[in-house]
Amino acid sequence: MNEGNWDTSTLRERAAERAIERAVFGGELGRRAFLTAVGATTAAAALASVFPMAAAKAIAQDRPGPPEKRDLKIGFIPITCATPIIMAEPMGFYRRQGLNVQVLKASSWAMIRDISINGETDATHMLSPMPLAITLGVGSQSVPYVMPAVENINGQAITLATKHKGIKTAADMKGFKFGVPFDYSMHNFLLRYFLAEGGVDPDRDVQIRAVPPPEMVANLRANNLDGYLAPDPFNQRAVFEEVGFIFMLSKDIWPGHPCCAFAARRELMDKMPNTFQATLNAILDATQYAHDQAHRKEIAAVLAPKNFLNQPVEVVEQVLTGVFPDGLGNTRTVPDRIDFDPFPYHSMAIWILTQMKRWGYLKADVSYRKVAEEVFLATGTARSMRALGQKPPEAPSVKHAFAVGKTRVFDPDKPDDYLKSFTIRRT
Repeated sequence: MNEGNWDTSTLRERAAERAIERAVFGGELGRRAFLTAVGATTAAAALASVFPMAAAKAIAQDRPGPPEKRDLKIGFIPITCATPIIMAEPMGFYRRQGLNVQVLKASSWAMIRDISINGETDATHMLSPMPLAITLGVGSQSVPYVMPAVENINGQAITLATKHKGIKTAADMKGFKFGVPFDYSMHNFLLRYFLAEGGVDPDRDVQIRAVPPPEMVANLRANNLDGYLAPDPFNQRAVFEEVGFIFMLSKDIWPGHPCCAFAARRELMDKMPNTFQATLNAILDATQYAHDQAHRKEIAAVLAPKNFLNQPVEVVEQVLTGVFPDGLGNTRTVPDRIDFDPFPYHSMAIWILTQMKRWGYLKADVSYRKVAEEVFLATGTARSMRALGQKPPEAPSVKHAFAVGKTRVFDPDKPDDYLKSFTIRRT
């Protein structure tokens, strides 16, 4: 099933068609009897001759019904990557869409995954590889998920313990113990990419283990880790606590890479398309607001309190504004240290799938493009963005350039060639 078969616009069109058929043929039983007698094609032609179907569909698109469910729970991990999801509650973006949303803090990505799969949340903050992995049944039971919006781009860093201030290259990190938030994370795949481009085998020359983001600074302080590739604010918090320094921003590995995402079980979209659309609209509006640098200090003050990030305001400000001390005595100005662009390119998903394959997480052969189109809702999201007055990219898939190691451009039309170009890989 590709994206065009189940985006919310198509669902609304089908709902309009069924409503008209029931009205003309005297209810559901009459509708079914007529379809059985003459066939769907003849029935559609007959209806079109006496009823303006195109106009009815247009009305359905322009005037979606009220949310089928207004009271929602959305899970999040307390990191700046969740900015649009979190801020949309206290700043009223959900309310403007007719929703009453409670955002629920979780302590780990395994918890986020499990409570979402179990239906304890209606939608959720996820690492962008997670909806792909869960849909494929990699690392968990297989449950169909959709990802209509990227929460943030960039927004990660490699942070090392202060005792390693002399480190200059990946080769200097052989023997290190690294933390990443989750196996199925951009953090894991970007760290592996960086190390391998420097000639370091991430499975043989270093140790990489999953550590919940809120526990990373404590593990650095206790010498349980030499470093981590983590979401903020925990890179900046290590500098604030004087236990670590920012070695490299993730944008210096892949400029504009996706990080976290807004995701939901596919059944939310299928069974409650108006609720799904309203929630997505709130996220898209909040993401556009967060993209504007002029709003970053205001947002930092909203996110910092205990019920959300539980961080000093100055730490959150340093992350969101991109003006920050790096722990090496420098104050850096990097406005796009983190940014907010919701478009879920299919090509991003294809790259993630190639890395899952590269490192042995994905054992079976899959159609990268088919999975990407089923999970990353580029076409439907573009339609939603235009309806909100936003400007989506022209194409759902693009080439991506990487900034470390050998010059590589990822062509989503040639994923197998890309995968074979790496000398360090498991498959």
